[in-house]
Amino acid sequence: MIEKMKEAMHTRHTVRKFNGTPLTETEKNSLNERVAKLNEKLSLSIRLIESEKSPLNMMGKVVLRGEGVSSYFVLAADDRAGIDETLGYASSDLVLFAQTIGLNTWWMGGTFNRKFVSTFVPGKKVAGIVAVGHGKTQGVPHKSKSPDAVSSYSGEAPAWFKEGVDAALLAPTALNRQLFTIKGEGRKVSLTYKSGPMSDIDKGIVKHHFELGAGKENFDWAEG
Repeated sequence: MIEKMKEAMHTRHTVRKFNGTPLTETEKNSLNERVAKLNEKLSLSIRLIESEKSPLNMMGKVVLRGEGVSSYFVLAADDRAGIDETLGYASSDLVLFAQTIGLNTWWMGGTFNRKFVSTFVPGKKVAGIVAVGHGKTQGVPHKSKSPDAVSSYSGEAPAWFKEGVDAALLAPTALNRQLFTIKGEGRKVSLTYKSGPMSDIDKGIVKHHFELGAGKENFDWAEG
């Protein structure tokens, strides 16, 4: 599965137009199993929702022209320190897993109807939603910075570090800004993200990608 997830980092692109075909029972079961594992492992309250009412707000519908969104993950949990980063990390796992079973996704932080979506997870903090389904297209790659622009290593960078940075650059971030910095020395790696409304969520997403690319067995996280 790790190899499939790594492949999914390259094939996954944001899709905002879905064809409206409902998820199959097999697809729903696979997604719900993944959600259950993440919820248990990370103490989260993520839910896969299917509803006739669109979760998009006017920005999502009119400006970004999203359509056909009827299935989506609600990224929710009890509010606590570091929860945005944790939900970002979990969302990355779900996005890539969905890609491995032939589905497309759209990560939304400010283009969904928060009041409506929150009714599915009463009392929980909602960090965003991820639309999941069958896209009308497979999307296109986002513009990306160079590895040197976002990373540095003390001495000769090992292959695992370079592969981790390349993977991080494939991660979806708010407005594709890629405002992160990854530094390495020996086995220690630090990841910092420029402060902003979605920075902690983006940090979690980038961290998940780096771990997949580098291999968790090759390094240890250090404070940024």
